[in-house]
Amino acid sequence: MKRRINRRTFLCHSTVLGALVTMPQVVPSSVLGKDGATPPSERVTIGFIGTGGHGIGRNLRMYLPQLDAKVLAVCDVDGNNMVQAQKLVNEKYGNQDCATTKDFRNILARPDIDAVMISTPDHWHVLMSVMAIKAGKDVQCEKPTLTIEEGKILVRTVRRYGKVFQTSTEDRSERVYHRMAELVRNGRIGKLQRIEVILPKQPNGPGDSTPQPIPPELDWDMWLGPAPYAPYTKDRVHFNFRWIWDYSGGIICDWGTHLFDTAQWANDTERSGPVEIEGAGTYWEGGLYNTVKDYDVTYRYGNGVEMTCKPGNPSIKFIGTDGWIGNHGWLAPLEASSPEILNSVIGPEEIHLYTNPAGEHRDFLDCVKSRKDPYFPVDIGHRVSTVCHLANIAIKLGRKLEWDPEKERFVGDTEADRMMSRPMRSPWRLT
Repeated sequence: MKRRINRRTFLCHSTVLGALVTMPQVVPSSVLGKDGATPPSERVTIGFIGTGGHGIGRNLRMYLPQLDAKVLAVCDVDGNNMVQAQKLVNEKYGNQDCATTKDFRNILARPDIDAVMISTPDHWHVLMSVMAIKAGKDVQCEKPTLTIEEGKILVRTVRRYGKVFQTSTEDRSERVYHRMAELVRNGRIGKLQRIEVILPKQPNGPGDSTPQPIPPELDWDMWLGPAPYAPYTKDRVHFNFRWIWDYSGGIICDWGTHLFDTAQWANDTERSGPVEIEGAGTYWEGGLYNTVKDYDVTYRYGNGVEMTCKPGNPSIKFIGTDGWIGNHGWLAPLEASSPEILNSVIGPEEIHLYTNPAGEHRDFLDCVKSRKDPYFPVDIGHRVSTVCHLANIAIKLGRKLEWDPEKERFVGDTEADRMMSRPMRSPWRLT
């Protein structure tokens, strides 16, 4: 039986063999990993797909300081973003080696790239991730999925090919949310009864739908990709894609994947979900933006917990039989109904939830090496996105829905089931 050798193992063996053959040649200490340097054989090589505001401002800036990661190429359909990312990479490494492309398939085709960081609009997330996994790459991808069915396909693909997949959010590494979930899971507020989630309001709309000339630096057809064809307007792209149904699920998906994750984590339903959903909402009219503007959603879980979701200052609160715990504002300090809850110590024999205080990027690199699941693996990321999609579907249909989290289907509702997927524009397809 032949043993497969991955790129790092091959480089490690070939480096040692080369050193033996060419003795007494002097080998630089950086190649051997001395003086604090990481040897090339231990570096995870990264290709960046999507280098917009978050791709550069968050993901690239988090990866560049990692001594055991090396960014080899950047891709963006907007040439301005692509060149800016390339400049940052080359300045960091002191060379001109960073490759650029507007077609992400060129990144996937490179055998010297171990993993990809995907920071694109939502309608590309799953398709690019699946293609990357089938090309042999590990994947860190921004949240959320575009549909429930896409998420199910992503889970199956990751597990079938045995790749590492990190759903990219920082929440599980933030002490306030990790601490909150651990205290609830360990019964510090008694039996959990209710979760109150507050997400932000959608920014001002309704957006300008007037067709405009396509900027010369933008590959508009590739930006649209699997989404329906639409004329270019500046309000469709970059940050504002979030408020257009063809590319996203709106504010509920954009922010829900943060706070709903903490809710599911604390409720011990992170690999399951609610059994009942009802909601109401309003939409922008007469413009480009068509996702939910205002919303009021209620979920019920099989364990009796009720979760509500309304717009306001992004916050979360857990209410139990013996008290409550939560915060008011994103990353705001932890609050509780008593000092005893707030200062409680989690004992060594109690539940300790896995996290990585260094963040999702560091956690992903560690897991690429260990081949273990990251702190926000594909299954849990899909389930959180599903909670968001369930809200949007319930609001659109305007009635209470029953959900089977085991079968991942609506109960006796074919109309709702049809809203679990969306068609893709040819030639793109997800298999």
